[in-house]
Amino acid sequence: MIKPFYFILVLGCQMNKNDAERMETILQNAGWSRTENKEEADAIFIVTCSVRQTAEDRVYGLAHNFAKLRRKNPNLLIGITGCMAGRDTDGKIRQRLSFVNFFFPIHEMTKLPEWLKEKKQTVSEVKEDSGAYLKTPPKISENFRAFVSIQTGCNKFCSYCVVPYARGREKCRPVKDTMEEIRRLVDNGCLEVTLLGQAVNNYIAPDPENFSKDNPYKDHFAALIWEINQTDLKRLHYTAPYPNHMTDEVIDALALPVQVNYLHLPVQSGDNEVLRRMNRRHTREQYLEIVKKIKARVPDIALGTDIIVGFCGETEEQFERTLDLYRQCDFDISYHARYSQRSGTLAAKIFKDDVSKEEKKRRWRKIQNLMEETTLRKNQKFQDQIVEVLVDRSEAGVCWGTTNEMKTASFPGGPELVGKLVKMMVEKADVWVLFGKLN
Repeated sequence: MIKPFYFILVLGCQMNKNDAERMETILQNAGWSRTENKEEADAIFIVTCSVRQTAEDRVYGLAHNFAKLRRKNPNLLIGITGCMAGRDTDGKIRQRLSFVNFFFPIHEMTKLPEWLKEKKQTVSEVKEDSGAYLKTPPKISENFRAFVSIQTGCNKFCSYCVVPYARGREKCRPVKDTMEEIRRLVDNGCLEVTLLGQAVNNYIAPDPENFSKDNPYKDHFAALIWEINQTDLKRLHYTAPYPNHMTDEVIDALALPVQVNYLHLPVQSGDNEVLRRMNRRHTREQYLEIVKKIKARVPDIALGTDIIVGFCGETEEQFERTLDLYRQCDFDISYHARYSQRSGTLAAKIFKDDVSKEEKKRRWRKIQNLMEETTLRKNQKFQDQIVEVLVDRSEAGVCWGTTNEMKTASFPGGPELVGKLVKMMVEKADVWVLFGKLN
């Protein structure tokens, strides 16, 4: 019997990628095989992102394009999941995608075998635990690197964000389950793990009795970091922490041996009034104090952040405060975006999206220019230095990977180095890439 084929397209964040890996496990256990060719697929799934309107608009276009494949394969099944399906509380998005077979929030992926067998989606009358799907082991595509979700959902309700509506309230995985997954990954050759959660450092273990008796930390997230440091893992990274939960113990744990020398700490704005309208729970001053503590504990740590420009009512003076905060923190990198109003959020209900597209674009470019200047300057310290690189790909005789500061590195080398930690001498420090040779 020929197994049916599935094709999965993942859009958006690392959490979506990890969710797709769990979906692969479910589909393969149900007798399906993966294909990279959508034209031979019997079922196509899109794991969607709702962070900006452009991301959702792309899904509508992709779904219609996939539907055209039914001309050759009338039995083709199409499924939409992820944040776009999760936040569709009034059914308007589903109505626009009425031609798809399956439209479901990500935590309902465990029902896929039943739906595929019946070739139709049914709505369960029983409200299931939105975090239960995390018990499904993900189908890891790279043995040397993996994402591990320790939390799903969010309780913060930032006024611009759809995540609490799309993924529900915060639920944390047990210590036991998390550590079992990480030990299994390490036993299979995994070198680097990234812990995932919407406010990942607000980890509250449902089973704290499973922390080791000699664990020195009381903060559950710091305690989990310590537990992971007792394994043979080589690198540990996490995203995305929330500033208010960077406790003294979590900051102290940044210096543990396995922790990468990088922290991504979203700030969103450098102005207190904008932060208040965003419903962020921190002030500018609190954020700067946290960064001060972090750099006191790990002086050479690389810092990244997220920034939204052109949020409702943001004045030029308020935007300049964000630039000033950027300079004070001396970020290595920023993932900045122009504000995109999302239906169903608090901001869409009570604020006017009154910063013009042209002004948002100008402010974005101003931060981009500052980032490129700062990043280039900070990268110069690696010139003629030896850095450790985790090689993740090799193309045409050139290897690419990431350093311990999560900076992209490149050097001449073959595919036999993929998945290995190597030493590289930096010969040229550019804005986005450290170029060098094997040491």
